[in-house]
Amino acid sequence: MSGTNKKQFKEIKMSQFDTIHTVEHNFAKSNPSYLKGMFGATDVMPLWIADMDFEIAKPIQEALQKLVTRNMYAYEFNTEAVFKAISDWNLKRHQLKLNLKSFVQVSGVLTGIGVLIRELSEKGDSIMVQTPVYHQFFKVIESADRKVVPNKLKVVEGQYQMDFEDMERKLKTLNIKAILLCNPHNPVGRVWTKEELQKLVELANKYNVTIISDEIHSDIVYSGAEFNSIVSLNTSENHIAVLGSPAKTFGMQSISNGYLYIPNENTFKQVKDTIGSLYLDHGSIHSANATIAAYTKGEEWLDDLLTYLEKTMNWIESFVQNELPEVTLYKPEGTYQVWLDFSKLNISDAALKHLVVNQAKLALTPGDWFENSHTQFMRMNVASPLSKIQQAFLQLKKAVDQGVDCSFNEAASATDCCSC
Repeated sequence: MSGTNKKQFKEIKMSQFDTIHTVEHNFAKSNPSYLKGMFGATDVMPLWIADMDFEIAKPIQEALQKLVTRNMYAYEFNTEAVFKAISDWNLKRHQLKLNLKSFVQVSGVLTGIGVLIRELSEKGDSIMVQTPVYHQFFKVIESADRKVVPNKLKVVEGQYQMDFEDMERKLKTLNIKAILLCNPHNPVGRVWTKEELQKLVELANKYNVTIISDEIHSDIVYSGAEFNSIVSLNTSENHIAVLGSPAKTFGMQSISNGYLYIPNENTFKQVKDTIGSLYLDHGSIHSANATIAAYTKGEEWLDDLLTYLEKTMNWIESFVQNELPEVTLYKPEGTYQVWLDFSKLNISDAALKHLVVNQAKLALTPGDWFENSHTQFMRMNVASPLSKIQQAFLQLKKAVDQGVDCSFNEAASATDCCSC
């Protein structure tokens, strides 16, 4: 074969993220008991929990393997090195300068948020959230005997935006002590602009309310969007960034700790003392070393991941526009979730669930987890090999094209399937 022909038949290189792993595991997303309890079926493709189907970066694997093979596990702490790795990473990736003395380590992100809510408010106080939003926010607030005040996001020209008029009205009249922000936002996928965040900070300062910003998805941001931490803004020194953990960025959900960044010295001391008194301020050396490896040696892997995920998002957008016009997609600026609106199908909530679970054979996160009224929405996790995501959408299209099989509902009208 000539050199010219060889160039014409270049080998197509397969991405590391294309590999479908079938190893035995005990992952929550595919646990039969969980699937049966939540979806009523086990023969479904599990795309509901926000984690990845990809192998973690090689440097993280090597760091963990080194610890495993040494076979000694005496007391060992490395938090200062962890904080430096996080700080250096944020400076390089987000031009965010962080003070190493303003970090507090916790066992997990929700643990940190739970402590902050208890420290910054009293029982009976209110905490504002921007719905639809990550469903565990409701639990962490209500379990502390605080009240959830929704500041519903509004859709303007196909994009979710903050409703500042509603926000100020509620800040002015209700006993709100904190705003629990999600940036990038789960599930709608917005990456809030600096202008939006500045307006938010101005209102919070005006009404003496602390912003607790969950920034766990900060590294999963696509072309055209830019992440800005709440603590990077002017006059934001009284607000707190839950810098999260490497969990979402590097697929380390089961082994990572959480990290709080608190610029205000008085609040920092108050929170650190409480966390220390509960012995929540240190984790395992496995988590520490994996975190350091991720933030010091995982950048190339992450860049490849973002390229792959953006390719997946673009494929989904094209497919939905051309093959599934009955479904509205809110294409995310960040996170690896897609927010789907099925309301144009004009079917009942029960029929939608049956269509997706029993006909399309998909386990997607129900929209009403994120806000009670969003019963016609579902969130799909797409951090999986593209071939798997393509298969999921093909299954969904087939089910939509066939229409709802109303045989699941004995009371349904034979002439009006929408009644099911």
